[in-house]
Amino acid sequence: MTQQPAEQQCEIAWFSALCDDDYEFLGVPDPYLQSSWEHCRNLVLRAEEGGFDNILLPSGYSLGVDTTIFAAAVATQVKRIKLLWATRMGEDWPPQLARRIATLDRILGPNAAGTGGRLNVNIISSDMPGEKIESGPRYRRGTEIMKIVRTLLNGEHLDFDGEFYQLKLDPPRITTLSGKCPPFYFGGLSHEARECAAEAADVYLMWPDTMDKVRENIADLKARAANHGRTLKFGYRVHVIVRETEDEARHYADRLLSKLDDEAGRAIREKSLDAKNYGVQRQQELRGAADGDGFVEENLWTGIGRARSGCGAAIVGTPDQVLAKLRAYQAEGIEAFILSGYPHMQEADLFARHVLPHIEHGPLVM
Repeated sequence: MTQQPAEQQCEIAWFSALCDDDYEFLGVPDPYLQSSWEHCRNLVLRAEEGGFDNILLPSGYSLGVDTTIFAAAVATQVKRIKLLWATRMGEDWPPQLARRIATLDRILGPNAAGTGGRLNVNIISSDMPGEKIESGPRYRRGTEIMKIVRTLLNGEHLDFDGEFYQLKLDPPRITTLSGKCPPFYFGGLSHEARECAAEAADVYLMWPDTMDKVRENIADLKARAANHGRTLKFGYRVHVIVRETEDEARHYADRLLSKLDDEAGRAIREKSLDAKNYGVQRQQELRGAADGDGFVEENLWTGIGRARSGCGAAIVGTPDQVLAKLRAYQAEGIEAFILSGYPHMQEADLFARHVLPHIEHGPLVM
């Protein structure tokens, strides 16, 4: 590993495949990798052992296991790592959501400094199962929910008169360990999603994109947040394939797709509740712009999106190349990374051994 100058700290998270999204060969179901309490718990434990700061617990419906129940159970199994718990707006009545967050934070326990808890919240504002709401009102509802939950978890009296909720309530007795609302991580590319993030979120998450587009998105969200008198931090969700040589990494990428049937890939993409949203369309555009090997820019491979509806690209290369790509994103303003790879357990080990020790990392400071 080439010695690099010191850089600013970033948060490095891994991914627990709660939504049946773990493969040796993309598109080929493997009963040993299907979502279960045991498999997903082991992913969380391995991420903690490997030194990751945070781990995303994603939310689905027809696939995998329930995120909230899993989060509460696995919170009793870990000692250091943070949990990024995903919740869909509309699943809980907002005051109950506040109490649920506080309870999860208490179960998970304090951070290393003893200054607060270890729960982060990934806010998802897509359609609920069987529900179809236009983008504008759906994101306005998400904005209201985040404001309500933040007020209650900050220990303040709630007097809210919105489009969707009219509530006057005292905060719940149970509080988070810090007495404050945990950070809200939130993503979305539509105008309505961007406004929701600017007005109510803490960390704006992006799926893979070209460096120019990442730069453009960050500038846009900074300006939108400033219009609301706020600031945002920025996160980036991407897969990784790290191997000793670039040829090995590219060969492994090809191997991942070697048994994928195009119809099977399409069926997998369309199973997701988020299969039709603006961000997914952008991932499709990236695949269309890629070269014959699936690379849309240096070391960013879009082939993985042939069997995923959401995050559809991977950083592929040697430890030095992967590290350089992450540092390039940092230079543009990214402060948190949510990574994954296939199979998730093995790729977590490879990243933890070959890349993580060379990154200055730790939990995101808000």
